[in-house]
Amino acid sequence: MAAHHIGRMGLFSIASKTAARARYAAEQGLRSAWYGAQMSAARRNAGGFNRAGEPKFEPTRGTPDMAALRKAYFNLFIQDRLNVEAGLYPAPHDLRVRDLPNALKSARAFRADVAEVDRRRQARDGTEIREMLPEGSNRYPDYYRQNFHYQSGGWFTDESAELYDTQVEALFTGTADAMRRAALAEISRELKGRDQRRVSLLDLACGNGRFLSRVMSVYPRLQATGLDLSPSYTEAARKRLARWPQVSVLHEAAEAMPIPDASLDMVVSVFLFHELPPEVREQVLAEVARVLKPGGLFILADSTQFGDYPEMDGLLEYFPHGFHEPYYESYLSWDMAASCGGAGLTAERETLAFLTKVTTWRKPA
Repeated sequence: MAAHHIGRMGLFSIASKTAARARYAAEQGLRSAWYGAQMSAARRNAGGFNRAGEPKFEPTRGTPDMAALRKAYFNLFIQDRLNVEAGLYPAPHDLRVRDLPNALKSARAFRADVAEVDRRRQARDGTEIREMLPEGSNRYPDYYRQNFHYQSGGWFTDESAELYDTQVEALFTGTADAMRRAALAEISRELKGRDQRRVSLLDLACGNGRFLSRVMSVYPRLQATGLDLSPSYTEAARKRLARWPQVSVLHEAAEAMPIPDASLDMVVSVFLFHELPPEVREQVLAEVARVLKPGGLFILADSTQFGDYPEMDGLLEYFPHGFHEPYYESYLSWDMAASCGGAGLTAERETLAFLTKVTTWRKPA
């Protein structure tokens, strides 16, 4: 009788897991289709990578292997689901009826902005924002005062802060949040067995607060801080994170953080380092090492680099050519291990999550 009961429980567990996986696959599939359709429409209405009169861009590292790209894409979702089943974070539920009006609004705004983005791309004008900034904007370094990705407003308008999530998800066919969750998995591993109320975390270059809000939804008592140099994005982050009163958002530069020495248990950076000049990367790493407590962890999530997927190196060459990523080319060959080691950080883990690489670095105790 007991064995029969255990057998029924086992079948129920299998059925529940199968149903949960099916739901996950359906939701993520619909999400990818939604953003993929937006990107396809944008491409149809844009002039493409090449400007009239210029030779066609050809990657020097070979034609990207699309079979390898598809494999990495599916592996991202397989690992994401396995992380859920391992208890590292709850299953995402992005498809909610109440979110539909905002999704449609963002899709319309994205579509309306395509022509402006394409105009800058065709003109190779990545510094238009400098002519629009008001007096007193000299606190922002030259490298920052650009229209990264040719996006309207650069990092300096409320409209940019509102549209950014849709732009990134469309570019990566609905995979951006899943790639970010690979960094959340590392946070969860670090927090295992610890009282989150006694753990301090900094989201470095937190943008509009999307990632940090996901972290806080999993760990609502975490002592967290967001830091970003954009006035508009930090204001959006404050609004997004307002329901967690212990969270603060600083409008400051990553290379000069107003944070005490050895005061943080964790620092996480998502999609920052490829947008920094080489010399600033070193400054930011020195700051990270400074603010971490002995034994603290740095989680660096950013683009994959040359050699991570050799058969896709050619794909990475397209980004600086087509999306105004002025420091991305140097990032692709950046010796991350040497720079982190030079800052006094020790390598621990590395995970590839589609087009994102997540590495963890420990400050010696």
